[in-house]
Amino acid sequence: MGKRYEEVETDTGTILRYKRHENGGGMISPGAWVDPSAYVSRSGYVEAGAHVSANAWIGAGTWVDSGASVEAGARLGAAVHVGRGATVGRGARVGSNTRIGIGASVRPGATVPGDAMIAGAALQEVA
Repeated sequence: MGKRYEEVETDTGTILRYKRHENGGGMISPGAWVDPSAYVSRSGYVEAGAHVSANAWIGAGTWVDSGASVEAGARLGAAVHVGRGATVGRGARVGSNTRIGIGASVRPGATVPGDAMIAGAALQEVA
C-alpha cells in the first residue's frame, strides 16, 4: 500500500499527521472515526472529530471537516466539502463539487445534484 502516514503543514506552520485509511487510502486525521468498510479516496480526507459510518463513500478530493458526520451508505462525489458539524444522512447521494455549509443537514436518502451549495447558517435541510 505504500506509506501509512502523511504529514501536512498548515498555513501557520503546524505539522498535521494523517493516517492512510485501509479502504481507498484516504487521509484520516487523529481523532476522526472512520468505519473500516467506508471507502475514502486516496485524495480525500477526514478531519479530527468527524465520523464516517459503514459503507459510506468519500470521493476524490472530498473533505469531511471537523465534527461532520457522514452516515451509513451515503455517497459523496468528487471535490465535495462537508462543513463543520454538518450531517449527510444515511444513504444520501451528494454530487461532485458540492459545498455543505457549517451545521447543514442532508436528509437520509436525499439526492443533491453536483455544484450545489447547501447553506448552513439556518440549519437548512435538503430533502
